[in-house]
Amino acid sequence: MIKNVEIMVIGGGPAGLCAALSASDLGVGISAPDLGVGISAPDLGVGISAPDLGVGVLLVERDDVAGGQLVKQTHKFFGSEKQYAGDRGIHIGQMLVEKAQADSNIEIWTDSTVLGIYEDGVVTVLHEDKHIKVKPERIIIATGAAEKFLAFPGNDLPGIYGAGAVQTLMNVAGVKPAERVLMVGAGNIGLIVSYQLKQAGIDVVAVIEGQPKIGGYLVHASKIRRAGIPVLTRHTILEAYGNGRVEGALITEIDESWLPIPGTERKIVCDTICLAVGLSPLTELAWQAGCEMGFIRELSGHVPIFDENLETTCPGIYCAGDVCGIEEASSAMVEGRLAGINAAASLGYGVSEAEKFRKDAMIELEELRSGDMGGHIRVGLEKMYARCKK
Repeated sequence: MIKNVEIMVIGGGPAGLCAALSASDLGVGISAPDLGVGISAPDLGVGISAPDLGVGVLLVERDDVAGGQLVKQTHKFFGSEKQYAGDRGIHIGQMLVEKAQADSNIEIWTDSTVLGIYEDGVVTVLHEDKHIKVKPERIIIATGAAEKFLAFPGNDLPGIYGAGAVQTLMNVAGVKPAERVLMVGAGNIGLIVSYQLKQAGIDVVAVIEGQPKIGGYLVHASKIRRAGIPVLTRHTILEAYGNGRVEGALITEIDESWLPIPGTERKIVCDTICLAVGLSPLTELAWQAGCEMGFIRELSGHVPIFDENLETTCPGIYCAGDVCGIEEASSAMVEGRLAGINAAASLGYGVSEAEKFRKDAMIELEELRSGDMGGHIRVGLEKMYARCKK
């Protein structure tokens, strides 16, 4: 048996939640164009009737709760009121989840893993220990990203974590993950998690960064410096050491060619090494679905080629959030909203309103990507659109 839906959103993080909500806001699952409530016509390609579906949007999340990275982000957001500036990530995530749960046009599957997207348009999902086939009219891939790792001697010792894993232990599981931490990476994630570790009563002995300057926002760097945490730029880790678990790390200063400077090595005593060295888009489903892929360094790796509407080279498959290129959660939410708008409008829903919503979302993204911090994203998107038009 195949479950027919109009729009399937894969990934329940900030991008996926906003995609589902914006599609529902435009009428998906409520009424088909010109046909009345809950009715859809085969000749319009809109799906099947609402009595058989109950909803128009299916949101699939592999974790036990939706929210993605928001569930562990205790810091306040920047941006504008539209991106919930001043609210904490955990509260934004809770608000989006509650709004989606209360929407009768959105069905949410948690603890569910999408296994594949196939040539006939069928998507297979492992849901409640059952292998289920879903046939959506449109698909939005919002699978997020995974943490990068570093190769160095001793990196397999217990006590070496990704920064996201440490954040999950502290802010979701309520577990104190360490006593003394060396943080590797001074981007926003490294800076934010360092401060949260300090708030949890954990000694952060240093933050080291290979670049000549920090990669995160000054406001985050200022907070950890005021907390007495040293930030060492032009430094890297040479090895981790310990008997059966991490007992310390050997770090060194590096030159402009990223080569160790002899005589600058020193040992840092710690029981945990936290790696905040970037994220890679989770693009397996886009590869498997047959989307054209491209390596764009500024977007953090291989990403699906997409146009200004966030539609990939596979018609009817859209993408949003970190799977399109690594950015902040604020940008992911706006991208999700844009993908939901475009997917819904392509089915004939809210066409008259969609253009205004689309323009508003594009303006928000331009604002979020302005300035020096957004320079690499702007360059990456220029390369993306150039490839898309070939």
